[in-house]
Amino acid sequence: MTYGTRPVTRFAPSPNGQLHMGHAFSALCAHDFARAFGGQFHLRIEDIDGTRSRPEYIEAIMADMEWLGLEHDGAVQFQSQHIARYAAARDSLICAGLLYRCGCSRSDIAEALRHKSVPHGPDGPQYPGTCRVRPYQGDTAFCWRLDMEKALAMAGPLTWTDLTAGKQYAHPMAFGDVVIWRKDAPASYHLAATCDDAADQITHIVRGKDLFAYTAIHRLLQQLLDMPEPVYWHHPLLLDASGEKLSKSKSSPALSARRLAGESGPGLIDNLRQGTLMLGISLSDA
Repeated sequence: MTYGTRPVTRFAPSPNGQLHMGHAFSALCAHDFARAFGGQFHLRIEDIDGTRSRPEYIEAIMADMEWLGLEHDGAVQFQSQHIARYAAARDSLICAGLLYRCGCSRSDIAEALRHKSVPHGPDGPQYPGTCRVRPYQGDTAFCWRLDMEKALAMAGPLTWTDLTAGKQYAHPMAFGDVVIWRKDAPASYHLAATCDDAADQITHIVRGKDLFAYTAIHRLLQQLLDMPEPVYWHHPLLLDASGEKLSKSKSSPALSARRLAGESGPGLIDNLRQGTLMLGISLSDA
């Protein structure tokens, strides 16, 4: 492994809503993986999502984790305390000529897409490159986008390893010129998470399969910023009765409701552990 012989994992929820069973399962996977191999498990709060990050949700996350009995190592990390870290990474990419200002609104992009055919990727239509072709000179709010073609030319071929899927070839071009620094908040999820994982010496990133494709972007940023390459494990997702993944946007039942109703947190975790066996997940094989 890049950092040492014992794994270091993390659970990194955003305090923009209540945690649900899918979060409990992801936290369990990261926790048990670290513990199975004598490693460390960290808790990070990704609280830089503007007004959507709320103190009451942070309090609920802390209470839920204690209730579940998933103890973390060291102090809880808060992204809001590390803005300078992300700004330094942003400035490094700017100095390398890899970022450009973009003043386009959502309506601007939608209008441009009406007149220009662009490739579609995992996030839908790629940004049409308006401000890359005509540099933004305005004085209103703007974001910083990654010039994907330049970045890939600098980085070269990229691979990464998933403990279930094996060796993967990264193709971040599918996402186009992604936003690295937002208009309405500091760093994008991609930049902040990548910087934090490196700073916290995370050796194994354990997260759901819904984030599998985004690893291509993270591997690119790791290469461009000279950061270590972790190993990944994208675990299966818990689904609701309709076969859809649990999510805050769908108001999936909250863990806090179970906690406040007096349900046993450790009992719930034991049931989830049994569920991992039913899903064919073996930590010793991961």
